[in-house]
Amino acid sequence: MIDPKAVDDLAKRFVEALPPGFRQFQADMEKNFHAALQATFAKLELVTREEFEVQQEVLARTRAKLDELEKQVADLESKAAGGGKRRKTAEKPAEPESEE
Repeated sequence: MIDPKAVDDLAKRFVEALPPGFRQFQADMEKNFHAALQATFAKLELVTREEFEVQQEVLARTRAKLDELEKQVADLESKAAGGGKRRKTAEKPAEPESEE
């Protein structure tokens, strides 16, 4: 989730942007902004930078493994296709015996 300190800093900035007459309500406003920001961020289902980077690494490893497996499958398919052709040429049907 979002770093609580970042939410606190953002809430504080909102409160500081209020006109001086509203500053007397600063503590209440800060709590309300904080709660509203946390609720909004929770709805967005945001992840931290660390979680994002971990998932990026997992995806990179998965892609590399997929590429490797696709190459292996292509090699096996080419060997199977090449081996099948060789068998057909090696296995000649027996010639019928003449009835003479």
